[in-house]
Amino acid sequence: MFTVEETEFGTLADGRKARLFTLQNPSGMRACITNYGGIITQLWVPDRNGELADVVLGFDQLSDYVEHSPYFGALIGRVGNRLQKGQFTLDGHTYQLAKNENDTSHLHGGLKGFDKVLWEASARTTAETAELHLRYISADGEEGYPGELTVDVIYTLTLDNQLSTRYRATTTRATPVNLTQHSYFNLAGSGDVDAHIVQIHAEHFTPVDQALIPTGELAPVSGTAFDFTQAKTIGRDVNAADPQLSLAGGYDHNYVLHKNAGGDYALAAEVSEPVSGRCLKVYTTEPGVQFYSGNFLDGSLAGKGRVYGKRAGFCLEPQHFPDAPNQPNFGGITLQPGQTYTSQMSYAFS
Repeated sequence: MFTVEETEFGTLADGRKARLFTLQNPSGMRACITNYGGIITQLWVPDRNGELADVVLGFDQLSDYVEHSPYFGALIGRVGNRLQKGQFTLDGHTYQLAKNENDTSHLHGGLKGFDKVLWEASARTTAETAELHLRYISADGEEGYPGELTVDVIYTLTLDNQLSTRYRATTTRATPVNLTQHSYFNLAGSGDVDAHIVQIHAEHFTPVDQALIPTGELAPVSGTAFDFTQAKTIGRDVNAADPQLSLAGGYDHNYVLHKNAGGDYALAAEVSEPVSGRCLKVYTTEPGVQFYSGNFLDGSLAGKGRVYGKRAGFCLEPQHFPDAPNQPNFGGITLQPGQTYTSQMSYAFS
C-alpha cells in the first residue's frame, strides 16, 4: 500500500501554517515534503541490507528553513542558479533583480524565491504511486520578474524507489524560467561525501569567473579534475590545484549533458556509497546539471542530530545552463504567453 500522511509543520510570521506530507511506498521508502518551498525535509532510503537512513540534509523545524537554509531540499525558481549582475534584457528592456549573492549576482530566484513561499498543496495515492501536487502563482513583478507565472509541480514516489519531479509553468508576459530541485544528498546518512563515487554523463562543463558566473565557454572535462565520465570519488580531485576548483572551493559547476538539447528524458549522473551500498541515479529532460560538493557548508548549521560541515552533502541540480539570458551560446530560457514550460527529473535509488 502507498500511503500519504499530512501533519502541521509550523507557523509562518504572517500566521499561515505550513504542512508536511509524508509519502511512503510498500517497500518502506518515504519522502517528507513541506509545502513551504516544496522542500524535501527527509528522504528515507534502504541500504543493501534493507536498513533505512535519511539521505538528505535538512532541519527538524520550519523556523530553521525560514531563517538559515542554504536551499536545503527546496524547489528553485523563477530562475535557478546565477544571473550576472542580477540583470537580464528582454524585448529591449533591462530588468534589474536583487543581487543576493555577495552583492554581485542574482541567485536562485532572489531574496524570496520559490524556496521561501508557501505553495498550495494536495496529495493522493494510486495503486502505483503516492503524489504531492503543488501550485504557486508568482505575481507580475515579483522579485523583479515580468509576468504572472503559474507553476505546478508534482512529486511522485513509485514502487521502484524513484522520487520524480514534474514541472509545468505558464505566463502572462515573456519571462525567463529555469526551475530545479536543490536537495543535498549524503547516501551514508552521516559524515562527509568524499568517498561517494560519482559518474556524470557529460564531456564538457561551463567554467566560471570569480563571481561564479559562466564565462560562456564549453570546456572539455578530459584531462581535468572535472572529468567524471569514468566513475571516481568526490574526494579524489576536489582539492586539486585547478583554478576553477579554487574559485568555488570545490565543485560548483554546470555540466553539459550528452543528450543535451533534444529534451529527451535520460540518465544524467550516478552516485554510489560503498559502505551502505546505496546508489542514486539522476534522470532529467534538462540539458545541464549543476554539481555542487557542499563547499560552503562550514559547521555553522545543524539539523536532525547532525552538524553540517564542509562537504556534508552534494547536489545534482538538473537545469538549463546558468546565466542563460546573458549567454548567447547557452540557449534561451524565455517563456512566452501561450507557451507551456515543462521539465521532468527523477532521483532513482537502489
